[in-house]
Formats: sequence, C-alpha cells, structure tokens
Amino acid sequence: MTDMRDELRSLFSAITGRDADGVWSAPGRVNLIGEHTDYNEGFVLPFAIDRRTLVAAGLRDDSLIRVASTFSDDVVELPLPDLAEAQRDGHLQGWAAYPLGVAWALGEAGADLSAVRGVDLVIDSNVPVGAGLSSSAAIESSVGVALAELWNLELDRPALALVGQRAENEAVGAPTGIMDQSASLLGRPDAAVFLDCRSLETAIVPLGLAEAGLTILVIDTGVKHEHSTGGYRERRASCEAGAAAMGVSSLRDLSVEDLDLARTMLDDVTFRRVRHVVTENQRVLDTVQALRSAGPQAIGDLLDASHRSMRDDFEISVPELDLAVETAQQNGAVGARMTGGGFGGAAIALVAEDAVSRIQVAMDGAFAEHGFDTPDTFVVRPSEGAKREP
Repeated sequence: MTDMRDELRSLFSAITGRDADGVWSAPGRVNLIGEHTDYNEGFVLPFAIDRRTLVAAGLRDDSLIRVASTFSDDVVELPLPDLAEAQRDGHLQGWAAYPLGVAWALGEAGADLSAVRGVDLVIDSNVPVGAGLSSSAAIESSVGVALAELWNLELDRPALALVGQRAENEAVGAPTGIMDQSASLLGRPDAAVFLDCRSLETAIVPLGLAEAGLTILVIDTGVKHEHSTGGYRERRASCEAGAAAMGVSSLRDLSVEDLDLARTMLDDVTFRRVRHVVTENQRVLDTVQALRSAGPQAIGDLLDASHRSMRDDFEISVPELDLAVETAQQNGAVGARMTGGGFGGAAIALVAEDAVSRIQVAMDGAFAEHGFDTPDTFVVRPSEGAKREP
C-alpha cells in the first residue's frame, strides 16, 4: 500500500504539475452472505477487504473536474456545473462515470457545484475488476470521502453510501443496492457489517477468524460480469414482480412461512426467485446469530446452502463458480459459496489457514481438468473502511 500511495502521488504530480492535497482510499468488499437481498430491503453481511482503491486529489483554481487513472489512458474533464446536464443526457460513460457520478450525486445531495472549487482526481486500485469484489464501490467510496473533505461537506458515512449508490444507479446505470458502498465505508478489521437495507441501520459483527485459525480464500474465476446489463436487471425485475403479486412492498416483508402460499400464487420461475431472497434473508440472520454465539466454525452449512440457493433458485451461478465451490468443499473448507451479483466473478471459501496452499493446488488442478482457465486464488482479510491515507 505504501508503494501504491507513493506511486500515485508521483503520477498525480506528473499529470497536474503540482502535489496532491491528499490521498484517500476505500476497500473492495466480500459479501460473506446475503446475495440479492439488498435491493429487496433485506439483510446483508459483507466485510471490507485488504484490497483498496486509492485516489489522489487536489483542488483547482477553476470549476473543472478532471479524472485520470492507472487503468486507462483517457483523461476526462467537465465543468462541475455541467455534470447535471451530462448525467441527464447519458454522457457520463465508461470508467469515468463512477468518479464523475459521485461528484454529480454529491451535488444532488446538497453540494453547490457552481460554488465549490474544481478538482483533479487520479485513481489507482488493486481491487480486481469484474470479480464480484465491488471495485466500483471502492472507487465511489474513495472519491466520496475525498470530495466530502475537500469541499467541507458535512456528510456522515451512511449518507456517503447513499451518494455512492445513487451514482451507480443513475450515472452508471447499474441497479444495485446499498450493500457495497456501506461495506466499503463502514468496514472494521476482523469484522463484518450487518446491514438492514430497509432502515439502513448497521451493526459491527466480530468474525473471530484469526482466533479460530480460519481465513477467507477468494477464488476469482476470471469470468467477467457487469451489473449494468443482462441478468442482474432481470432478477431484480422478477423480485419486484413477485413482491407485487404477493401484495407486499418488498420481499423483505415475506418470511419462510409465507413460501407455501407464494408457491400457489406465482409462476415457477418467479417463485424460485422469491424463495431465494426470503431464505437468504433468514440465512443472514442465522449467520449473525451463529457468529455471535458459536464463532465462524458454525456458519459453514449456511454458506453452502446460500450457494445452492443462488445456483438452483436464483440461477446466477456459472460452471466455473460451481466448480470452485465444490472443490473447496471437497478439500476441507468449512463452507463455500459464490459471492457478488453472479454470472461470473468469484467464490469464497472459509478455510483453515494451514489448508490454503492445499486448496489452491486442488483448485488449479480441478480447473485444468475441466478445461477452464486457471483461477486467481488469494486470501483476503476483513479490513478498515474508507479513510484518508497518511
């Protein structure tokens, strides 16, 4: 991280001809459990990871916002007062839509974009893109805390999470919930963030991984996904249709006991989408209780059941993800599941620290046997949320 900070400061100076006013960072996240429950006003249990996006930022003497990054040759600039029109006309596109969308959303949240000073932003990241680890929320959250400080905005972390979500929903066009930004902004070491996506109330839940000799292994399949297109949007529409047919405002209002009635009122596909969300909400609650009462060794069956539900009821897994989960389970993982929005990305496995190398070798062999590209497997540790870097 120190090298990334120094290199980013140097890049900022090379691009702008001056020193940055500061460097801010925000982590990606792993969702321990609670998939596709967030936009259904349900429960989620993510944690921030030790892979981060950094932004070097410096105020300008004009009204321009300029964004550059290490992952694109493009430098994009717009007058801050023009952001609203650009967003309305769909002109915020590509990777730059994330930081520009945050600036726009801050304006919608009360910042006077005709009065604040312009700003240069240069972004770097070691959060894998398209792996289901929320590289997008890491950009939004790092830019959000940077601009809030530079523009002296009195916005707390939950408010910045809403800003990031609005940027992703309305500037980028991805219909995601509030989970990713909440995890990135509120994360704590060796803990998860229990979030009620209806009330937006949060609680920090200690994970106790180190004490139990356990760690989280991420298996990035390399199969890319994009939330702004395709199946994610269709799944959300199915959930909304199921809630309407059941006469509730969201699937949060249904319990496991309501599923027998739902089966008689919904077509098979919609019912299975609803069943996933309803049972996944209960699994989140059960996981929180198990962590608090018995520790991480007690949550394996819940992780396994979550994957089966996403595979069979929500149908968002892919063969590579199923293979990753099965291989981890067969080689001693406490539990395993795909994580993120699905249709690609990564799986996670809760494993003993001394079993990591063995499972990585088994994973490489299994993927080769099935003709899949070698996955990128790495350990992540629950870490601190967004912050200003020293």
